Amino acid sequence: MSERGDLLVVRDLVAGYGAAPVLHAVDLTVPAGTIAAVVGANGAGKTTLLRTISGVLRPQAGRIELAGEDLRGVPVERLVHRGMAHVPEGRGVIGELSVDENLRLGGLWRRDRADAARALDEVYQLFEPLARRRRHLGHQLSGGERQMLALGRALVGRPRLLLLDEPSLGLAPRVVARTMALLRQLRDGTGLTVLLVEQNVRSALSVADQGVVMSLGRVVTTAPATALRDDVDLRHAYLGF
Repeated sequence: MSERGDLLVVRDLVAGYGAAPVLHAVDLTVPAGTIAAVVGANGAGKTTLLRTISGVLRPQAGRIELAGEDLRGVPVERLVHRGMAHVPEGRGVIGELSVDENLRLGGLWRRDRADAARALDEVYQLFEPLARRRRHLGHQLSGGERQMLALGRALVGRPRLLLLDEPSLGLAPRVVARTMALLRQLRDGTGLTVLLVEQNVRSALSVADQGVVMSLGRVVTTAPATALRDDVDLRHAYLGF
């Protein structure tokens, strides 16, 4: 890890699908124990950025480091072991499995079975609706409960870095507010580092420490979230409010 305490460092990242890159020389740093919100219009490359960092998409050029370790060539499953968890857009809950089975999947790889059990108990304490519905199947849950389940499954693995893609998608405003408050609680209580991609810019910047504005596959600016909220010209140009 660098002297600044950056947990995630991305340098000159180029990535895409086929021959045409979507990301163009993206630079990004996320200090440990902070929330960074990646915001911008549809098509800006936000989801591609998370998919590349998490190893789902192979970068064409550039460097990705987690706690100073070069992640190039590291298989996706090994990234999980190194402390990275990715909750994709659409949440990825397995509908045919129960809540409890979905959560236990998040800790199957862990060798410390006692701590994996403690992590499971902690998730049930954090998400009381899941504790009440632990035997229900994933497809029987509401949208908000599925979001809780996806987050909970990631947390059972005790990640250092959580990549979270569009957690507010399709959810009621009160559920979105609860989700954002939870991220702040995890950051403050456990030191979790979060890289958040979110279309709801106001909500994202309300919880984030820093904001990263993307447009057409490039980082336009990186600044404290409060500064981005107060920058009227930037908001109008790139964020739509």
